[in-house]
Amino acid sequence: MNRTIGSFVAKIWTGWGTLAGVFLIFALWQMGFESFGALVLPDPAESVAQIASLMNQPDGFSYVLTTARRAMTGFALASLIGASLGMIVGWSNTLSILSRPFLTVMLGVPPIAWIVLALLWFGGGDGTPVFTVFISTLPLVFAGALQGVRMRDGALDEMADSFKISGIDKLWHVQLPQIVSYLFPAWATALGLSWKVVVMAELLSSTEGIGAGLAEARVNIDTVATMSWIVIVVGLLLMLEGFLLNPIKEHVEGWKNDV
Repeated sequence: MNRTIGSFVAKIWTGWGTLAGVFLIFALWQMGFESFGALVLPDPAESVAQIASLMNQPDGFSYVLTTARRAMTGFALASLIGASLGMIVGWSNTLSILSRPFLTVMLGVPPIAWIVLALLWFGGGDGTPVFTVFISTLPLVFAGALQGVRMRDGALDEMADSFKISGIDKLWHVQLPQIVSYLFPAWATALGLSWKVVVMAELLSSTEGIGAGLAEARVNIDTVATMSWIVIVVGLLLMLEGFLLNPIKEHVEGWKNDV
């Protein structure tokens, strides 16, 4: 009972902390608006009000859905393939060593280079932003899974073997919770990167999505619309992290509270 109450209080405190951080960002934004003028930073209240206007436009809400679909498709593919490959490679010392130069190359290539290549390969459809998100976030998830396998506690494996636990149960109840504790920071980073990359890819290659909306705002020199689209992206990212990743993390890592 006390543990449940403590967990509830911790969630409330975390929520208030996040909300305070958001208000701080808007306060700094307001200071920037008052210091530099609307051409550099528009009025925060006007930008937030502009969101409703953008959503009422024929393409406004569809732009958001298009960007969300592309970002989450690329992120899901990178999470599935990257985590699977990372765990397979992590169990082999030889494969782990061989994977290092490939990982360095993948992390070193900037997203803009992948966008140019994707434009040549896939054209201006969904393929370019989805592929760019996938290839940009794949090494992050792969590295997290590999590190989780390499850094797991061998003593726990020995304890599981001493109790004659089956391989499947040992993987599910002993090893995966440890691996996932390394994967979640990688997933959180990859999720944030996926939204930045997809918007950049749409800005350069697409006529649909939030990136296309930003391109239109740039042509019209409309800083209010530009900041409104940015607020939408950040808001969606915060909601995904708060309502998707964090609850899953708390459920999977619940064993830590029992230690």
